[in-house]
Amino acid sequence: MPTLAITNFNIVLTVLGAWITLFGLVSYLSKDRLYLSDPPNLIRPLEYVGGSEVTLDEVTLGFSRLVLGVQLVMAGVHLPSRYLRRQWRPLTILVGPVMTGMWLMTSLLVWGLVVVPFRGSTVDGTGVLWALAIAACVTPTDPVLSGVIVKGRFADDNVPQQLQRLIIAESGANDGLGYPFLFLPLFLLKYVAAGGGNHSAPAPAPVQGGASTAMGLWFGETWGYVVILGAVYGAVVGWVAKELLHWADRRKFVDRESFLVSSIAMALFIIGTGGMLGSDDVLACFVAGNVFTWDDWFRLETLDDMLEPTVDMLLNVTIFMWYGAICPWNSFLHNDVVPIWRLVLLGVLVLVLRRLPFVLAAHRYIPQISQGHNGGGGGSSLRQALFVGFFGPVGVSAIFYLQVALEFVAALGEMGLGDHDSIKGLTEMLRVVVWFIAVCSIVVHGLSIPFGKIFFRLPQQFLGASWGHALSRSSTAAILTPSQGLPITAPPTTRPPSSRDGESRPRPAGRGISFQESGRPQSA
Repeated sequence: MPTLAITNFNIVLTVLGAWITLFGLVSYLSKDRLYLSDPPNLIRPLEYVGGSEVTLDEVTLGFSRLVLGVQLVMAGVHLPSRYLRRQWRPLTILVGPVMTGMWLMTSLLVWGLVVVPFRGSTVDGTGVLWALAIAACVTPTDPVLSGVIVKGRFADDNVPQQLQRLIIAESGANDGLGYPFLFLPLFLLKYVAAGGGNHSAPAPAPVQGGASTAMGLWFGETWGYVVILGAVYGAVVGWVAKELLHWADRRKFVDRESFLVSSIAMALFIIGTGGMLGSDDVLACFVAGNVFTWDDWFRLETLDDMLEPTVDMLLNVTIFMWYGAICPWNSFLHNDVVPIWRLVLLGVLVLVLRRLPFVLAAHRYIPQISQGHNGGGGGSSLRQALFVGFFGPVGVSAIFYLQVALEFVAALGEMGLGDHDSIKGLTEMLRVVVWFIAVCSIVVHGLSIPFGKIFFRLPQQFLGASWGHALSRSSTAAILTPSQGLPITAPPTTRPPSSRDGESRPRPAGRGISFQESGRPQSA
């Protein structure tokens, strides 16, 4: 007699397949009309890992690495030839002083609103390190959530192409550069201040070595081995993969399907080998992607193909379903570290103050922002600075660094380098604060554009088409363009000759884009 096999695996596949199918039916409406990001959903993940939170964290860390690695390789591939070398000055400003300011500002907010009330002390070096570690998780901007402003119809109509590319490059670079910001306070916690809790009992002695050992590890291991070696490794793998693909293509050894998937295969290889080496596989993936298309050959060859956007959509939908399922929703209301009203206040202040002031301060030194659209300055550059400063979303990268931090803190507890209460308090604080800020960012940055469009279209319905149309133009197209609010266009381009057929294949004329055409494909 047939029996039902209602297993966790079958349930996951059913929910995932049904959601992707249903979302796909309205994907054009969602992305190119409502400008929504790929949204989260709810399942029961703890049952799928045998009830072990440790295993759940390991799965989340690996899944986040996979999504970030593939996304950042694709981001690097879609940047123009030698982009990182030609635009190193504005990128250095964004991942240097701007990113440092974001880290310190977030640390100050976390310290004042969460750490100080919890620990009951305003002058506490350990509490400052806690705040720095928490802030480091949410400092990098998220390449997945940034997609709403760098690809699709809204980006094609309102965001200058040079600004799209800068946002892509910044999100890729600062995702990989989150390690130094995270491990500086973590190493100091381990070697200088391990064990400090919110109780009067004396703290256990930290690991021998002190601050000199912590700083030595930070410079040598984090910067030298993890970051710099990771970037070099990514560049080498990207160059070797490019040359091998050139060689195979010239001899017609590779078919079209394998050609298209080569960048994704390279991402998987780097994630695996980088993970085994213990290097910065996230940064390595981004560097490899840009080196892979250093001569622009692969980017132009795949410009009109839809394999990478399809993989991008599947990864985005799946990762946010997973995040929606594992997010500690109940902990926001019921925890031992911070009340909900402080969390809400922290979320609002972080979204407003984490990035915007520093982009405004530095935008004059970033040509893609300061020159405005078509070389215009003044109000146009200020609008672009406000736009870039506001859209610094927190998402997948924050959860990735959260899992790295939780793994490090758990190891401190296993080594006996902190009392139980302090380890428990820091772990809970990391989990609650980082997740809440990520949820706030997903909601605000994911819905701000569609809500803005709705807000400025309502007057068109109630106060007349001409008044509403003028207001809508001034709020959307003119947010980044001159007062005329004209759509941003680029001259038609043609694809260079392909070694497959020896003929030049023209590209369709249209707006300049980064990832894909904005409009719905016309049916035959």
